[in-house]
Amino acid sequence: MRTPNGFSSGFTMLAGIFRLTLGVSLGVIPSCAVDEGTMSDDPVASDDTTVADGDEAPTDSVCTQGKYRCHAHVRKNKAGLRITSHAAPAGFGPPDLQAAYKIDPTVTVPAKPTVAIVDAYGYAALESDLATYRTQYNLPPCTKANGCLKVVNQQGQATPLPPNPPANDDWTVETALDVDMVSAACPKCNILVVQANSNAGDGLFVAQNAAATLGATVISDSWGGPETVPTAANLTPLSAEEVYFDHPNIAIFVSAGDDGYNDAGAGPDYPATSAHVISVGGTKLVRDASARGWTETAWTKGGSACSLSVAKPTYQTLSPCTKKATADIAAVGDPATGLAVYNAANGGWLVIGGTSASAPFVASIFAATGNGAQTSGAFISSKANKLYDVLSGNNGTCPQGALLCNAAAGWDGPTGYGTPNATALMAGGTGGTGNGTGAGNGTGGGNGAAGAADGANAGPQDVVGGCSTGSGGGAGAGVMLGLAMLGLRRRRR
Repeated sequence: MRTPNGFSSGFTMLAGIFRLTLGVSLGVIPSCAVDEGTMSDDPVASDDTTVADGDEAPTDSVCTQGKYRCHAHVRKNKAGLRITSHAAPAGFGPPDLQAAYKIDPTVTVPAKPTVAIVDAYGYAALESDLATYRTQYNLPPCTKANGCLKVVNQQGQATPLPPNPPANDDWTVETALDVDMVSAACPKCNILVVQANSNAGDGLFVAQNAAATLGATVISDSWGGPETVPTAANLTPLSAEEVYFDHPNIAIFVSAGDDGYNDAGAGPDYPATSAHVISVGGTKLVRDASARGWTETAWTKGGSACSLSVAKPTYQTLSPCTKKATADIAAVGDPATGLAVYNAANGGWLVIGGTSASAPFVASIFAATGNGAQTSGAFISSKANKLYDVLSGNNGTCPQGALLCNAAAGWDGPTGYGTPNATALMAGGTGGTGNGTGAGNGTGGGNGAAGAADGANAGPQDVVGGCSTGSGGGAGAGVMLGLAMLGLRRRRR
């Protein structure tokens, strides 16, 4: 059948415009990917440290002494040396983390939440190291002078501060990781660092009270030790410790541990099993081509366990434990997809992993989104639709039930109910305040989905370049198609 000349020429014009639109789209996509961060799927591949899926990254423990140890691990290269650089960071930085967990760094509820970090020993270079990290990533200054940073001892006093830790138990690396993760998740948050005299005795516990007294919105504890075993003479051995974590309306986030299920036979970590805390597990975070732009699996060394004495909460209906189980929630922790952290005394830029990273990171998201008063995993259970469910990966073999060691739909031991979507968790269910309008993935530089119910379907956010990293063409392609159709109609007339 012969095609009318008007239609033929109009179709030719439409095809040309379509090719132009496609070309523009293909040209834009790479620039958005670059803006989203400078990381490759292996964030430290340039150091000849590529780790195959399922293999564990070589790491160096930071805290090695005492009952209570921090859960930070510094990534090493194949030669067994710590990956360090004074010139530039190698691990995931704020742009990557903000994109992966849909964080809008410009919005907090309330305006200036306070994230309290409780660690052992002093850290003389804390303020200067933090300044280097925040300058590197163009984050607003956080100093003692401007009121953003406050450092106190375990009694909540500015002086005297504890001395720096011994070389074989370097908690300054842990503290650097903690404050850098707060900075990445919530650049507008105030940071309160409470320094216990040491990791011995009850200093880390007393410091919880100091943090609460000084106005913490949330508290983060990236450390733990073996839970006390109940005896016939003392069936509630944790009663003396539990009172330190019972602070109404102040969420306390605790790292779940870094030696796999049941701490490789050493038993559950406390205070991760406390009745008054939210336990945070670890994941492996990798960039991909999904709508989110990232995928997560359970970290092989992330902690999960059954408490020996803390009663099982009602929200843990899926747990095979007869007592409380860890974890409730999770975030990036695998050193193979580690975080960039600055500590001048240890070589400058380090790549660090561990649930020591995930605990302060999740704590800061809860503070920023107006959920700092949620002191139980029950809230997380009720908001599971606002999390990214982790469906694969494992951290060991569990005699009590496979769900304690294997990621699965809904709750599981290594990752709890999933990992946070900060936009969805924002108080009021605004779906990402200030991230554009419309039901798609944004128009131009916006991120769209402002009207999505509870923010659960909010479009992925690129916090660096301002372009969408998700699927759907946004309004730009629609405009081009509309122009094409208008041209076709005019030609047919």
